[in-house]
Amino acid sequence: MTKTVPADVQNNVANHLNSHALPSYLDANNLGPWGQYLQQIERVTPHLGNLSRWVETLKRPKRILTVDVPIERDDGSIAHFEGYRVQHNMSRGPGKGGVRFHQDVTLSEVMALSAWMTVKNAAVNVPYGGAKGGIRVDPKTLSRGELQRLTRRYTSEISMIIGPTKDIPAPDVNTNEQVMAWMMDSYSMIEGNLSTGVVTGKPISLGGSLGRREATGRGVFVVGREAAAKRGVEIKGARVAVQGFGNVGGVAATMFNGAGAKIVAVQDHTGTVVNEGGLDVARLHEHVAETGGVGGFAGAEACLDREAFWGIESDILIPAALEQQITEENAPRIRTKIMLEGANGPTTPEADDILAANNVLVVPDVLANAGGVTVSYFEWVQDFSSFFWTEDEINARLTRIMQEAFSAVWDVAQQKNVSLRTATFILACTRVLQAREVRGLYP
Repeated sequence: MTKTVPADVQNNVANHLNSHALPSYLDANNLGPWGQYLQQIERVTPHLGNLSRWVETLKRPKRILTVDVPIERDDGSIAHFEGYRVQHNMSRGPGKGGVRFHQDVTLSEVMALSAWMTVKNAAVNVPYGGAKGGIRVDPKTLSRGELQRLTRRYTSEISMIIGPTKDIPAPDVNTNEQVMAWMMDSYSMIEGNLSTGVVTGKPISLGGSLGRREATGRGVFVVGREAAAKRGVEIKGARVAVQGFGNVGGVAATMFNGAGAKIVAVQDHTGTVVNEGGLDVARLHEHVAETGGVGGFAGAEACLDREAFWGIESDILIPAALEQQITEENAPRIRTKIMLEGANGPTTPEADDILAANNVLVVPDVLANAGGVTVSYFEWVQDFSSFFWTEDEINARLTRIMQEAFSAVWDVAQQKNVSLRTATFILACTRVLQAREVRGLYP
């Protein structure tokens, strides 16, 4: 006997199917980092010509792996943490992207970061696809032993999808050379042979590259120098404000200061320090090494609250902390000529429009901070060949690649009358989708 489904149940099912007609990760209206990335793709699509038929490739990660990472704490208790590895697109080569340990890590964030890696790698034309990983954990709450156990367990959980020709992790927020050494050793034990090329950003003694630690900050400086020349801004005497004072912001600040610029303001999680005559960058580095942050630095004329940082007048602003720092709320307050995105995704699309209307030249993250992955590529090549370059050779090659990438993006921006972000996406997405098209679809 056939049973009749009540009308209200039919309606509920229909509404559910309609509301879930597309996977949630295709919703460009979500407010997380992935939604921010999707809006960027929507903006570039009209410029892709016939390749736009492949644009859905860019909106769908190739592979998403969510893992449970259990460890035994020092007190004998068992703790569980959630980890991710996302491979966004591998049309041009193996996945490449960092691993971050942070208490606010989300899948949306890791997906967006993996997608930005796809764009970034294509923008500087290194033969990688985009990937990213992370664990939702505050590493400051872990002992060294617990951190090692967490790293090794995470590596074992994702080991089936990483490898020197598959997906190559690297350091990111709260991870470093030591974490990469543990990852490499864990993977090597699983494989049964030494596999130095499975990660980059390793210690020099394990096949790491000279210049890798400073590479991202150096890349920010190189493209900043190119952008300043285009805008007629003299580096010597320029006022520079930096958010974040780690491997990216700290190195960039040192290099701009060495070229004669004044670092007038620095902000990190401990506070905002300002000196109109220019902060003593070397002493500030020493203070951060001793105290863990810029807050309380004796060489500051003033210590401002967090939001006041965005109103400081500068010639060059470098957001080098976390994503989504510059929004439609604080963007109108920004008074600078050039913004160099040292962090990944620090500016929302709405803020982008405000900055453009206010004549701020934004050099996007997918170009400005690509120095790190460029030298990671050099490290990977050196590991495969077992032949290592000098630091001068590394820096010269990095400078050339960053200058060429900036020049290519600038030309596209001028030809199409678009922002540098859109121009970077046009150039990078074209390269990715051309590779996808000529490879075709596996039946």
